[in-house]
Amino acid sequence: MVDATKAFSGFSVRDVPEAKAFYEDVLGVEVREDHGMLLLQIGDGHRVLVYPKGPAHTPADFTVLNFPVPSVDDAVDELTGKGVTFLQYEGMTDEKGVNRRGGPLIAWFTDPSGNVLSVLEE
Repeated sequence: MVDATKAFSGFSVRDVPEAKAFYEDVLGVEVREDHGMLLLQIGDGHRVLVYPKGPAHTPADFTVLNFPVPSVDDAVDELTGKGVTFLQYEGMTDEKGVNRRGGPLIAWFTDPSGNVLSVLEE
């Protein structure tokens, strides 16, 4: 029988060491290496598997991880200072890359492999 209480998600990256440096050093996520893959430790014991695909990697065309933050503007400023570039969606995001057109404030960016992530105001 499937044990849904232990389910976790995963996504691929082009380069595991590059991804490890980004998730640890830029985003401050606790990362554990396991058999050539990464386990991102994200709150309450949950984890996300990050696995290598090398040149066969195709970035996900959806948001693979959302990071809740108290202030999207502060998070955008902090991450921009660490070299992160926020995505611009015409007619949707402002000059900082923040969507202020309804719903929670949110800004999207990519990891080094092109997977889309976001900071989302709680």
